[in-house]
Amino acid sequence: MINDEICRLREELNKSIEEGEDYNIVYKISIELDELIAKYYQEASKKHKKKPKKMYTLLSVM
Repeated sequence: MINDEICRLREELNKSIEEGEDYNIVYKISIELDELIAKYYQEASKKHKKKPKKMYTLLSVM
């Protein structure tokens, strides 16, 4: 799942920062994480788009 991958990359990023990894490695992981988070929000917005509400009139209810 995308959530699991985000968590994994976040942990990897934090670890690389704590261990003083090379800036290029930290930057690469950060970019990957940003892209994955953007993908997550794109997918989430597609799932939660509002469906048009049905309009009822007095005649359609009778």
